[in-house]
Amino acid sequence: MTAAPRRWAAELLYVWFHRLGPEDWYRGGAAVDALLRRRFAREWHALRHRPARTFLLDRRTAQAAVLLFDQVPRNLFRDDPRAFATDPLARRIAKGMIARGWHHRLPRRERAFVGMPLMHSEAIADQRASLAFFARQPEQRPFAQSHWRMIARFGRFPHRNPVLDRRSTAAERRAVDAGMAW
Repeated sequence: MTAAPRRWAAELLYVWFHRLGPEDWYRGGAAVDALLRRRFAREWHALRHRPARTFLLDRRTAQAAVLLFDQVPRNLFRDDPRAFATDPLARRIAKGMIARGWHHRLPRRERAFVGMPLMHSEAIADQRASLAFFARQPEQRPFAQSHWRMIARFGRFPHRNPVLDRRSTAAERRAVDAGMAW
């Protein structure tokens, strides 16, 4: 694996893929949140206003930036609107990586995170792009499909409504109660 030229990026890739694993990525918890907050909150705050192009100079920095702006805020800011604040930046970087074909050079488990900003989007066009991205990744395809279904049905992720101070419809509440919350 080639190291990212920026120290924060190399550290984030190491922590995410070598210190943490699937249980940490998808279940998280206080210890994971504390680790990521201690090590990467400063970078998130310092870099979040930069344009996507500044992270698209090399594959490893772009990959780390996708994690920093899509995954990490979900740990830094649980139950806080800031958890989604840098989703648009993560999406632009992910789309830039995909356009350059950089995702093809990543190991399978790392590649999935390039498509996550598309899956996390509340725009139906991004959801369609997510379905296409994950079409060849059978372990991720069901998640992409369930996210797409939610956006196709409601135009948003209802489980985010309380955090984003949005009113839920009765149908949205039923969907969340049925387990459609990630």
